[in-house]
Amino acid sequence: METGKFFHNLMERKDFETWLDNISVTFLSLTDLQKNETLDHLISLSGAVQLRHLSNNLETLLKRDFLKLLPLELSFYLLKWLDPQTLLTCCLVSKQWNKVISACTEVWQTACKNLGWQIDDSVQDALHWKKVYLKAILRMKQLEDHEAFETSSLIGHSARVYALYYKDGLLCTVFSVDYNDELDILVSGSADFTVKVWALSAGTCLNTLTGHTEWVTKVVLQKCKVKSLLHSPGDYILLSADKYEIKIWPIGREINCKCLKTLSVSEDRSICLQPRLHFDGKYIVCSSALGLYQWDFASYDILRVIRTPEMANLALLGFGDVFALLFDNRYLYILDLRTESLMSRWPLPEYRKSKRGSSFLAGEASWLNGLDGHNDTGLVFATSMPDHSIHLVLWKEHG
Repeated sequence: METGKFFHNLMERKDFETWLDNISVTFLSLTDLQKNETLDHLISLSGAVQLRHLSNNLETLLKRDFLKLLPLELSFYLLKWLDPQTLLTCCLVSKQWNKVISACTEVWQTACKNLGWQIDDSVQDALHWKKVYLKAILRMKQLEDHEAFETSSLIGHSARVYALYYKDGLLCTVFSVDYNDELDILVSGSADFTVKVWALSAGTCLNTLTGHTEWVTKVVLQKCKVKSLLHSPGDYILLSADKYEIKIWPIGREINCKCLKTLSVSEDRSICLQPRLHFDGKYIVCSSALGLYQWDFASYDILRVIRTPEMANLALLGFGDVFALLFDNRYLYILDLRTESLMSRWPLPEYRKSKRGSSFLAGEASWLNGLDGHNDTGLVFATSMPDHSIHLVLWKEHG
């Protein structure tokens, strides 16, 4: 009797499966509207058990982990459309999501570049760039909150420090100078309107360059990186600046040289130059009473003038591809060159002003071309103080 009942139920199951196959074929042939009406009708006929079953299965279907199911390349493509902050939130969904998102190198490299950070494409570690981004976002927030620096002092001088000079990690208290070991030459600006060229090893004066009509407040000795009618890549160039003009001199094995070009921002000398000068072999940059001027060294044409109310009378300390460093009587400023806006500032103490303009200077400058997580350390700014000490502004260590 029990055996007969088992086979009777089995036949019913087969009949049900046949009916289900037939109705499935019919259901698939319906339009979307007809399918919806069919489902609505079935739901209206369902009891509590069926509705609970439907709810449980719908939840599973609607919460399917698409990121886990997609091929990795397609996941990376989709992730590129999300902003970094959203991606960081997505990393909290699950360990699998965190693993996939963290390994999306292109997304995090792009995010770092957008923050003005330098990218080393040789780094192969897939998880490296998310860590770099987190480090970058922290540093940029410190800059925006004016909390990226700290201060210190050097004590030991017994008399006034007239000027400071920084190069290769060394801070020197000397006059306005620059030097080149290869040429064995040191150049200096003077209050007698001249530029002197010295034999670095012997300490003897080789030549005195004349033509300035004001104190020479800045000299820069740099190798040229562009070609023009007046110079070629690899030539050594000397720039000297006074209150109104920037003079360009060829410096090489031949010490006796004539001025190649004189630059100014106003022919009638109505606009003063700040006693700061930047030259990297490709561009000359100087601040003035009106704003920041950038010249192309190949053509000597003015490429760019950044004029904002906040920029008036700010002195230039450093200029790069991404940032510029400036200061006035009260603050040290960081200018974002991409937006031409001041993004951060740091208070400065009352320092001794010098007409020569060389009692304050910038420290490490590679970060001006973009932060990379390693170059935001050490000295940012130094200035001599009335008590004969040297006031230092330093990068804070990463939190």
